[in-house]
Amino acid sequence: MSAVETPARIEPCHLTTLPGELADVVGEVIAASTRLGDRLHSETAASLRELVVVMNCYYSNLIEGHNTRPRDIERALTEELADDEARRELQLEARAHIRVQRKLDRQHEAGELGEPATREFIRGLHRDFYEWAPAAALRIDSTKGSFVMAAGSFRSLAVHDNTVGRHHPPSSERVDEFMEYFEERYRFEGLGRVSAVVATAAAHHRLNYIHPFPDGNGRVSRLMSHAMMLKADIGAKGLWSISRGMARGLSDGAEYKRMMDAADSPRKGDLDGRGNLSEQALVEYVLWFSRIALDQLTFMTALFDFDTLSGRLSAYAMAELGVAEDVGRVLSEVFRHGSVARGQVAQLTGRSERSARDQLKLLTEGGLLASETPKGPVSLRFSSESSESLFPRLFPAQLG
Repeated sequence: MSAVETPARIEPCHLTTLPGELADVVGEVIAASTRLGDRLHSETAASLRELVVVMNCYYSNLIEGHNTRPRDIERALTEELADDEARRELQLEARAHIRVQRKLDRQHEAGELGEPATREFIRGLHRDFYEWAPAAALRIDSTKGSFVMAAGSFRSLAVHDNTVGRHHPPSSERVDEFMEYFEERYRFEGLGRVSAVVATAAAHHRLNYIHPFPDGNGRVSRLMSHAMMLKADIGAKGLWSISRGMARGLSDGAEYKRMMDAADSPRKGDLDGRGNLSEQALVEYVLWFSRIALDQLTFMTALFDFDTLSGRLSAYAMAELGVAEDVGRVLSEVFRHGSVARGQVAQLTGRSERSARDQLKLLTEGGLLASETPKGPVSLRFSSESSESLFPRLFPAQLG
C-alpha cells in the first residue's frame, strides 16, 4: 500500500497541545451553550427549535448551492409541493434533511443517540437522507461515468473516485479502511467535554477529506457535526445551527471552503506536527470552527433573549395581526409558561368572553398561536413568515 493510501494519511486527527487562545474560545462555546435558552419554557423552546430546524436546513442547502426558500421548506413539511419539478425536488431534499435532523434530535432526547463517528452511524445518515430524497438525487454524472448511487454505501468502485477542488480523496477501494481508522480516532469514548468539542471540529474536516460517499458528503458531515455537538452537550436544546455560521462565515460566505481547503495542507517541516497533514492548519481550522460556533451561539442567545423577544412578539401581533395592546399580556404569559388555556384570555385582558375569542382568533389565524386540539391550550408557533420581524437577520433579507 502506498503512503498516500495509508489511513494514517488523515493524521493528525487530534491536537498535540491545545493553544491558549483555542482553549479560551472552546470554554466560551461551552459556557454560551449553557446560557442559550436557559430562561425559556420547554414548550416555547420546542416551538423555536422547529424554526431553527428549518433555518439549519436552509443554510445547509445554501452551502450546497441550493437556494431553497424557507417558506418552500415549510410547505414541503405539510406536503405542499411545487408543480415545478426542479423546485419540488429541492423541497423534497429539504424535507429529507429535516427528517434526518429530527430523528437525531429525538434519539438525543431519549438518550439513544449513538457514537456519531462510527461507520454505522455515518452510513445511516446517508441512507436516511437519500431514502427520503427524490430518486433523481441518486443519479450521479461524473467525469468517470454515470451511475446510480446506493444510499448508505461508501465508495467502492473506480467510477466513484473523484476530486474535490485540488484535493484527491483516497481511492474507493481504500475507503473502508480509512473509515475504520476515522471511527477509531473520533469516537467520543473517554473524551472530556473540551476534547469532544475540539474533536467535533476536526472530525468535520477529516470526514470531508476522506469523502467516503460518491455524493452527499457535505450534508452528511454537517449532520454528523450536529449529532456530535448534541453528544458533546453543546447542542443547547437545538436552538442554534453551525450551518448558518458556515454559510455566512465570520467575514464572508467563502470562508468555509477556504478553511476546509487550507486544512488539506500537507505538513510543513519538523515543527508542524508529526502527521501527514499540517497540524498548524488543523489548529487554525478548529479555531475558526469554534469561533463560528461561538458567534452563532452569541447571535441566537441575543435573538431568543426572554425580555426582548417577548416585546417583539407583542409589537408584531399589534402591527401585523391587528390585536389590541392589552392582548400582549396573553403573549407574555404564553411565552413565560409555554401555553395558556383559551379561557384565560378573558381573565388576562379583562375582556368579555366574546371579545377575548375575537382577539384569540386573530392570533391563531395569524399563525402566532395554535393548539393540538380545537379547544386545547394555545402555545406559540414560529414560521419564516414572521421571522423577519421577530428574528431579524435569522435568514437573509427578502426571503419568503
